[in-house]
Formats: sequence, structure tokens, C-alpha cells
Amino acid sequence: MAKALKRTNLHDWHIEHGGRMVPFAGWDMPVQYPTGPIEEHRATREAAGLFDIDHMGQMVVRGPDAEAFVNWLVTYDVRQMALFDAHYSLMCYPDGGIVDDVFVYKLPDSDGGEQPYFFIAINADNRKKDVIWAQAQAVGFDVTVADISDETYMLAFQGPKAPEILERLTQVNLRDVPRFTAVSDTIFDDVQVLFGRTGYTGEDGFELYFPAEHALKVWEGILAEGEADGVKAIGLAARDSLRFEPCMPLYGHEIAADISPIEARLSFAVGFGKKFIGRDALLKIKLERSSRVLVGFEMIDRGVPRHGYSIAQNGEEVGFVTTGMFAPTSKRYLGMAYLPRALAKIGTEIDIIVRDKVRKAVVVKRPFYIPAYRR
Repeated sequence: MAKALKRTNLHDWHIEHGGRMVPFAGWDMPVQYPTGPIEEHRATREAAGLFDIDHMGQMVVRGPDAEAFVNWLVTYDVRQMALFDAHYSLMCYPDGGIVDDVFVYKLPDSDGGEQPYFFIAINADNRKKDVIWAQAQAVGFDVTVADISDETYMLAFQGPKAPEILERLTQVNLRDVPRFTAVSDTIFDDVQVLFGRTGYTGEDGFELYFPAEHALKVWEGILAEGEADGVKAIGLAARDSLRFEPCMPLYGHEIAADISPIEARLSFAVGFGKKFIGRDALLKIKLERSSRVLVGFEMIDRGVPRHGYSIAQNGEEVGFVTTGMFAPTSKRYLGMAYLPRALAKIGTEIDIIVRDKVRKAVVVKRPFYIPAYRR
């Protein structure tokens, strides 16, 4: 018997507003709304989009050894973080393969302790695995690792107008909150929210964490406040195209247990100046140069590159597509793929095998869309 899909607290709202529901990572999630994913993509790039992403998970690490433990657990050096900083990082296996990519927040302990604690956002499909992995690595450290996903709700509000719209609902000046930091404040009078100036779209905006019982109140309140500004609810299809254009990785596609951060061009999130799980393996890959590397490509011939399609050159298979699609912003058919380093040079022509037919493509520069924080 198939396992029943989980539902977020906004499931009924999605149905009532025409959301087309699909299974995703064990959840019944809206892939799009009646206006369609292209319009949702455009609205996020030009105004702001609101995403129900409560399928994501969260865990917290507390205790006297919290900083030392998290520094061992993840690739980024969290000792560099100030309170309320947020940073992208990865958890790796000893061989350098990726357990998951995560966002780490360093926060003052609301329980009144003198030591800071760490709040870690984890991927939906990896939630159980990540928590078990972290708890298993905690042996010998004076810490507790707790999964708080069920009681925590997560929304993303992304787009150039998102900060100013949210600011109308809070007591703090959200537009002054630096990128990759967080602030805590109430919204709609009584809902305590952690606002992380982070995101997965390439746009400005925030990811919001708050008690799950307030999901509908916060969701409908933000949509109502932003209606005149062009705010829309956004489904999974547009979320994927939005993250794809700035070349942000998706677990199971660009990153996985058999792919290292070095191959995935994520060295910026790896602090080799400290010890962490997988450090020596990653240092070896870095020093000896990985045999393959993640690249971007553009289709020359007609065809849509899909995840898992083979890539060939001179009739021999040389790599595989991780993600490919029509990019709505630039109106091009683009993809990301793993290729031998010798074929990774921009301008190299490759063949994508699309439904047993050869379709020509060319390696191009990544990202396909410059994220707002890099402009």
C-alpha cells in the first residue's frame, strides 16, 4: 500500500484557490496555480512571490559544545558567524559526498542560556536522514540535536518588492537587515517570526519561520498586504525555474551522496582552515582536481534537456544532465550537467541525447541569471 502523502497546514487553501497538487518529497504540494508557472516566475522576478515551503525541515543544536559540534558537522566555519548571521553550508560524508546542503543560523538562546544555539534549515526529502546523521555525529559532544520541523512553519517571500511589503507588517526596518542575516520580530500583532534574508530564487526577500498554528493567518495576511503590488502564490514549478536560472543546486540533481562540493563548484561554502567531516577527502579532490565538474549549457538544436539525459561527444557518453528547462527570464533552453574537466571550457560543443536523438548544445557561463545579492 502506498504511503499517504503529508499535507502542509495550507493544503486546503491551495485546493480552494486552484492549486494543482502533485507528490513531492512525500508531500502533496501545489506545482502551480491557475495563472501558470511562467506568470508566477515573472511575478517573482518583477514584484514578489509567496511560497509554501513547509515541506522543508528544521533542527536545532543546543548545549555547551554547540558551536564546536556544528563546526565539525558542516563545511563552513561557523566560528566566523556573529549572532543572527545565516550562511549556506553542507554536511558531508567522510568520503566527501554530500549528505545535504543546509542554511545555518547562529542565534541567541531564547531559553535564557548564555551560549548561542544553531538553527539549521534542511531539505524536505532529507529531513529524517539529516537528523539521524547529525545525532549520530554528536557522540562525545555536550549537545542536544532536536528536530523541530513539525512545530515550525516555513514560508518564503521573494522578489524585489518583498522587503518593503513585509516591512509594512513589522516594527523593524527589514530593508536595513543585511543579506545572509536574520532578525526576530512579531507580525500581525502576535506571531513571532524569524526573518532570514535568504532565499532560493536569485531575488531579494526573506524566508520566514514561525509557529505552525499561525500558517493560514500569516499566508493570507501577506497575500492581502501585497495584492496591490502584484504578489502571487507560487508553486513548485516556478520555484524550480527560479532557482535554476541563478544555478542554485537541488539535492538529487546537482548535489548528491556521490557528488562532492568541489565538483559542484561550492568551494565558497567549504572552510579548509578547520576540521569537519569529509575535510581530508575534499582537500584531496581540490588538490588533485576533480575529474568532472558542473557546467552550464545552452541548446543549439531544438529540444528540452531533462534530468538524467546522457551527454556525448564524438559518439561516446561523457556526462549527464542534472537539470534542464526553458528559462523564462532569458527565453532560452538551458541546462546544467556534469562533464569531464577537459570539456568544461565555455564554447565546447556537446551532444545531448534527447529521446534517443542527438541534439547539439554548447557549454556556456553560469549562472544564467545574476542573483540580486551579487549585483
